[in-house]
Amino acid sequence: MTDSVALDTVDLHILRLLQNDARTTYRELAAEVGVAPSTCLDRVTRLRRTGVILGHQLRLDPARLGRGLEALLSVQVRPHRRELIGPFVERIRSLPESRALFHLTGPDDYLVHVAVTDTADLQRLVLDEFTSRREVARVETRLIFQQWECGPLLPAGPGTTAGPVPGQVRHADR
Repeated sequence: MTDSVALDTVDLHILRLLQNDARTTYRELAAEVGVAPSTCLDRVTRLRRTGVILGHQLRLDPARLGRGLEALLSVQVRPHRRELIGPFVERIRSLPESRALFHLTGPDDYLVHVAVTDTADLQRLVLDEFTSRREVARVETRLIFQQWECGPLLPAGPGTTAGPVPGQVRHADR
């Protein structure tokens, strides 16, 4: 289990602002939080160094890139041994169709979120990349009709806004 990091109210305010708009400049952050820009930069650097801030990401719309069909694949691996799991995980992570991979407890070992062009492409992916592997005992497919982003990790605190307008979440590199 990862150790938590001690955060004060200024750190939390910075994180609340950045989680809602990762493109906020250090100058804007500093003004909003009430510290000098150099102090703000030092705090964000420390939050990155300690692993609280994991990075910034650009989100792409799979449908606009020709991958309008998304599905969740429940995968059972047998035998469930470390020497098989490592290569399996790396192979699935390397597939351009893979959006997210989760290792689970329960009857299924993995849940894979994929984005493909159509049902024929989904069938090809399941047959060629999953069930063709000796360690894959079963794959169950569920189509995704719609998905929503959920609330911020840090709820709005005193003196902060509630978050972005729905559908207006922005992520980008600095």
